[in-house]
Amino acid sequence: MEEKSEDSPSPVRTRRNAQVKKPSLRSLALIFFVFVAGFLGAWGAIESGFIKASNKTITQNRETVVTQEGEVIADVANKVSPSVVSVNTTQTSAGGVFGQAVESQGAGTGIIVSSDGYVLTNKHVIPDGTDKVQIVTANGTTYDNVQVIGRDPSNDIAFLKIQGVKDLTAAKLGDSDSVRVGQKVIAIGNALGQFQNTVTQGIISGKGRPLQASDSSDSQSTESLSNLFQTDAAINPGNSGGPLLNINGEVIGINTAVAEQAQGIGFALPINDAKGLLQGVLSQGKVVKAFLGVQYIMLTPATSKQVNADLDHGALVYAGTGNPIVAGSPAEKAGLKRGDIITQVNGKDVNENAPLASRLGQFQPGDQVSLTVHRDGKDQTIKVTLEEYR
Repeated sequence: MEEKSEDSPSPVRTRRNAQVKKPSLRSLALIFFVFVAGFLGAWGAIESGFIKASNKTITQNRETVVTQEGEVIADVANKVSPSVVSVNTTQTSAGGVFGQAVESQGAGTGIIVSSDGYVLTNKHVIPDGTDKVQIVTANGTTYDNVQVIGRDPSNDIAFLKIQGVKDLTAAKLGDSDSVRVGQKVIAIGNALGQFQNTVTQGIISGKGRPLQASDSSDSQSTESLSNLFQTDAAINPGNSGGPLLNINGEVIGINTAVAEQAQGIGFALPINDAKGLLQGVLSQGKVVKAFLGVQYIMLTPATSKQVNADLDHGALVYAGTGNPIVAGSPAEKAGLKRGDIITQVNGKDVNENAPLASRLGQFQPGDQVSLTVHRDGKDQTIKVTLEEYR
């Protein structure tokens, strides 16, 4: 065995049992000096205004952000206001003491969607029995020669046409599918039927909201709406039919209703739900609605358990004990069956925030769509050619 010399290096060992040296008085004095110097330096910075200046800079930056945000809202309002109109209506009904005709007026808002005078608004702004419609633009121009083109039979949407115009400013439509909860929005409308082009701002508070809506003038008439945006942008009677805008000035919704029992809660129809109807109006001059021909319920974790569905999302083709497939409909022709779960339309998910009716609302009669259908535990694709709702 080879011996180690006295000069050979010793093996490295852990210092588990090594003694810790106590700090000397010089070390303690140095630490105390550094602490005092740091304290005096910070105190001097405060007295010299350095920290005050930093706080002032932060405040100025906040004020700059607020100012810029205000300018954006003002720019959007200035850009879109020419496309927002007041809609005044007159209805005549037999309601007098001796059965004589009684005339009543209503007011709402509309969105110009083409340069040749087509206007999008809410169906409840143009109730049945409307005799006359007058449109007033942002610059005060009044049009009395206005035609009611038609109403959506299953949604709160209607279309008007100002006759004899060709140079109106049409609003730019955005993509409501891309809207996120929390994003800033701007509403413009004829508030209370007398304050034209009132501008308010807020955020998207929720998506996919269902609502039982009634007209303030006819509380007995209610309508079931779904897939609504919830917003805290102030919406008042008279705002109905006006645009809900993103900060790019694009229409992402149609202001529709307010919650009477709460403040700061308004609702808007996503603009994509009206695009199929709009395309038909612009191309054919009438309201034509795409029709699939199924009854269904939207699945959630709760409803899925109730009906023992395989999935907790999608549209379940279901009608209780009845037949959910309309005879002779596109759904029957394509082979859809009771119990099918439609999970996608043209690759876009069908769920609580995007119901089947909303997905189909983006298409016109004659369009072929691909439905992803969950049947017997497997997914399959079924192509359907939509027809006109009659």
